[in-house]
Amino acid sequence: MSYRRTRAILIKELHHIVRDARSLTMALAVPVMMLVLFGFALSLDVDRIPTLVYDQDGTPVSRELIRQFQGSHYFEMLGFVDHYDAIERGIDRNQILMGLVIPRDYSKNLRTGRTAAVQILLDGSDSNTAGIALGYVDSVIQTYSLALRTDAQNRKGGGAGLPPVDARMRVWYNSSLESKNYVVPGLMAVILMIIAALLTSLTIAREREMGTMEQVLSTPLRPAEMVLGKMLAYFVVGLTDAAVTVLVGILVFQVPFRGSFLMLGLSTCLFLCGALFWGIFVSAAAQTQLQAYQMGLLSSFLPAFLLSGFVYAIETMPTVVQVITHVVPARYFVTILKGVFLKGVGIEVLWSELGFLALYATIVFLAATRKLNQKMA
Repeated sequence: MSYRRTRAILIKELHHIVRDARSLTMALAVPVMMLVLFGFALSLDVDRIPTLVYDQDGTPVSRELIRQFQGSHYFEMLGFVDHYDAIERGIDRNQILMGLVIPRDYSKNLRTGRTAAVQILLDGSDSNTAGIALGYVDSVIQTYSLALRTDAQNRKGGGAGLPPVDARMRVWYNSSLESKNYVVPGLMAVILMIIAALLTSLTIAREREMGTMEQVLSTPLRPAEMVLGKMLAYFVVGLTDAAVTVLVGILVFQVPFRGSFLMLGLSTCLFLCGALFWGIFVSAAAQTQLQAYQMGLLSSFLPAFLLSGFVYAIETMPTVVQVITHVVPARYFVTILKGVFLKGVGIEVLWSELGFLALYATIVFLAATRKLNQKMA
């Protein structure tokens, strides 16, 4: 491999990138736009649940239960109704997510020591949100029930009863439980995978369509030198995108950064190399720029978005899909990003993920070189 020929390809591609001002602007602006749009729009937080109340009991005891829900920031009481139809109409029109129904004999059952039932009506069209809302409801009800039980024991002279389990929760790494702290680092991996693959997926196909491939074939340039030279040119753009996304994540979204910038930089470089080499491989395999673009988008966006653990937990996926995720490089980069940003861990914990990224970049480089060699032969 010749350093001079590799450097010549690098300079040639850099000149092409600079001359194509619109593509360069898009390459630098799209990551910021995606990060801002996804960061603000993609929220997994479930709070301020719109709720209507149907209080059939109408007693101070039932109003106290309603105040328990009003005091929680997870629920937003939109008003009171006097029949089920209003709750059903609100759910059908997506105006509310939950209806709280207190039966007529609620306070009577409490006074006589019997179980007092409360009805919760939930919109289950979004099962995940409904499940989380149901968990919040259960927490409020359990806390209120314990307070009533303690008060009843005090009145009987039995003294204040202690709860059977004293749970003291301590949340590590994301103590505020904000989804942006979880989403934004993973989103960086998705953005870099898409941008890197799409930047290089058109290079070889463009050379072929413009007729300049014949000129390249007439030179002593080797396939490995072409692959490496083209990758290095777009590596500069990809590294700039990575720096911009990190700054936006830290400064705009206030995502905590507890790890090492050196570890972040090393993993980003390995991931970018693999993604760029994959784009070149796709470009060498495709016949046209359109085909290369479609193949690059399909092989970068969908796996990175769906199979990396960015949004959907890999542990909850079917076993077959979990096995497939092991060959998705974005999975390992997402793990590294969350470990570096939120946990502050280093290579002593993330060495296996770094090793896979390095292995992936090497394999794809060899595959791209072989595919290009077949095209040039």
